[in-house]
Amino acid sequence: MKPLTTRSGPASRTRRRAVACGAVLLAALAATLLPAASSQASDTTVTVDFSASRGAPTYRASGTIYGMTEDGSLPQEHFYKDIKWKFMRAGGAQLDNPGGWVAGKYDRRWNSTLAQYKRTKALGGTFVILPHDLWGADGTTSPTFPGDNGDWSRFNSFYDRLLADAKAAGMSDIQWDIWNEPDYSSFWDRPQAQYLEMWKRAYQRIRAAFPSAVIVGPSTAGKPSTDWGGPWWNAYLDYVKANNVEPDIYSWHDLPGDPVTDADAVNSKLAARSMTTRRPFQVNEYAANDEQNPGRGGWYISRLERAGADGMRANWAWGANLHDFAAKLLTKTGSQYLPLGEWFLYRYYGSQTGSIVNVTPGTNTDGVATKDNSARNAKILLGSNGNTGNVTVELNRLDTTSVVENRRVRAIVQRIPNNGGGAVTGPVTVSDRTLTVSGNSAAVSVPWTDAADGYTVTLLPPSNTTVSTVAVAQHSGECLDDTDLSTEDTTQYQQYHCEGGYQQMLDLKPVAGRANTYTIVNEYSGKCLDVSGASTADGAAVIQWTCGGGTNQMFTLDPVTAIGNSKDYQLVAVHSGKCVDVSGISTAPGAKIHQWTCDPASALNNKRNQIWRLEGMA
Repeated sequence: MKPLTTRSGPASRTRRRAVACGAVLLAALAATLLPAASSQASDTTVTVDFSASRGAPTYRASGTIYGMTEDGSLPQEHFYKDIKWKFMRAGGAQLDNPGGWVAGKYDRRWNSTLAQYKRTKALGGTFVILPHDLWGADGTTSPTFPGDNGDWSRFNSFYDRLLADAKAAGMSDIQWDIWNEPDYSSFWDRPQAQYLEMWKRAYQRIRAAFPSAVIVGPSTAGKPSTDWGGPWWNAYLDYVKANNVEPDIYSWHDLPGDPVTDADAVNSKLAARSMTTRRPFQVNEYAANDEQNPGRGGWYISRLERAGADGMRANWAWGANLHDFAAKLLTKTGSQYLPLGEWFLYRYYGSQTGSIVNVTPGTNTDGVATKDNSARNAKILLGSNGNTGNVTVELNRLDTTSVVENRRVRAIVQRIPNNGGGAVTGPVTVSDRTLTVSGNSAAVSVPWTDAADGYTVTLLPPSNTTVSTVAVAQHSGECLDDTDLSTEDTTQYQQYHCEGGYQQMLDLKPVAGRANTYTIVNEYSGKCLDVSGASTADGAAVIQWTCGGGTNQMFTLDPVTAIGNSKDYQLVAVHSGKCVDVSGISTAPGAKIHQWTCDPASALNNKRNQIWRLEGMA
């Protein structure tokens, strides 16, 4: 990290700031910026109105600043696709130190930008380019700024090269974020008037090269709703209006902040100038370092959805770590990526389909709710702005959903643990119960004990008794895994690092007439866990196969009490009476799965390769 610096804004507020990720990341006292940021207990109510639909989900909050390796190859695809990732904001920051155009080291930053653009496009996302990082104003140096001493020649040469490179790469589909945090001296250490002249020149050059370009700005550190950020914004808006260089998307940072408050402030300023209101908004860095947990992440997602603003999660890493870890949604053990709790929150967000419905927030508690009447589910993601206590989720107008049967609805409450910022295996089921619906309404209680944790509520018809889980081998800590994300019949299962992807998500579907017996369907492939060839022999491969209802695709859950966890089971194949087993008691990722004679309970303390902890079970 670069040493902390200080700045006094127009309102004489001194802010301690940490420079990272090619952008300033606030280390300001939260109390001066976000009135309710500290943890506090207050029972509250969140109300969902399922009758008020607001269109299909767009996953507008699922974006990051950086987080991809320099060559764009990692993290693996499913970590992005599983969360419906939409935006990448990058420009080669911190590659070479000093680096960029002003240091004579443009090429490496451009090559990384191009590689990450290509990967973003392949993943179906939108790339937001950061010319200031390519210039070299990323906190690694004190660069010459465009227009110093009235000389724009170096700036013109830079844009000649940048626009030529973008044209050669066919980058007509990107967004241009002209300069990051121009109201903060680490990124623009010159008067605002010089910045405004730079903005106009860059805007006109970009528009001439790419007439349909989407231009983003001003991407300020100061929020438009504050005494510090407001006056700067006033001057900016007056200038862009007078010079016909208004951005296509207005942007700012909330580190911390409230996208709803700031969106209202921008709309008010635009209306006061007879400028177009409800222009698209973008909070292209959100969540301060100590806010990056499932609870606060859920709150930001909810507020971004409520504000109608796209969002990109801030990245507080430095150097090589900036270009990795999906902006701290992942961690690593060796070279293996593992998800943090907040990644699972985004995965749930990405699973919300159908249409968004209205949510009335509670005390420092907000949410995003959807109903999908075709899929027969309703989903509620909840986030906390520091609040704890019992949260009552009122479920109104359930008659407009497809989840009610005989005046009943199944409600599954899950906690997404922060785990102190460490890797987690997945959500923890808090309750799974059937509610009585009265007057087209019901309610469920969420016992929110730690503000850093997130919560979800999933509603299903009571006839849907499927349990979604991951199965963790207790001798190795590895997960039952669809090898290489295969969709093919005959693929033999393996144990693998618990990555959190749908290739490890298992739907346990009860078999009628057989107690505690299930078919086990992989959520990625849609195929059933199967003992190959219906073999009864030890060592027969456990594979996936198109679901057909045979007894070699049925498994009885035999509870294991020897090691004291109620979620531990042996998975016993009905046709053979043998157990799903990790071959050779291997602890290695990639070890194959077969069936083997079930060990008696007395042996399981030492041979836990037949014990599977089903993490999604209540």
